[in-house]
Amino acid sequence: MSIYQSIAKIGSKYIGKSTLFKYGFNWSPMYRRSTAKISEVSTDLMTIKIELPISYKNKNYVNSIFGGSMFSAVDPIPMVQLMNILDENYVVWDKAAEIFFKIPARENIYASFTYTLDEVEAIKKKVETEQEIEIVKTTYLTNKDQTKVYCEVRKTIYIANKSYYKEKRAKRKAASV
Repeated sequence: MSIYQSIAKIGSKYIGKSTLFKYGFNWSPMYRRSTAKISEVSTDLMTIKIELPISYKNKNYVNSIFGGSMFSAVDPIPMVQLMNILDENYVVWDKAAEIFFKIPARENIYASFTYTLDEVEAIKKKVETEQEIEIVKTTYLTNKDQTKVYCEVRKTIYIANKSYYKEKRAKRKAASV
């Protein structure tokens, strides 16, 4: 269990998962370096919103937001969000990512991360029958009124039944000895 998972387990009992998610990310050194901030987290964690303000900390050579800041603002959210929505019987990992820059961002940009109840139920059912699956979550970084898309990020997320995953890793380890 990581330090972040330990803090989440203890802290969520006192201040709630959604509050802990928001402030935990916003205070975390790994996320602060992206220069983004989580602005909103629904109580069920199904919706998370971020803002990436343009500043001297993230401007690139041509005065637009550095692509690395855009990606790092989005990168951890879909996986950690899903880990916290699902219970401890699942293993969730980032598997791949693609980023597509559309136009230079010279203003504050925003993103929303959403899982629906139907989507979560479909994930659970599919893992129940297949033991492990992959999903692709797409996030758009936009202006405030969502009329401009500056960047699109596609994250491939691996989800598995925890006991199946442990068994698979044990077999792989035994085969490599």
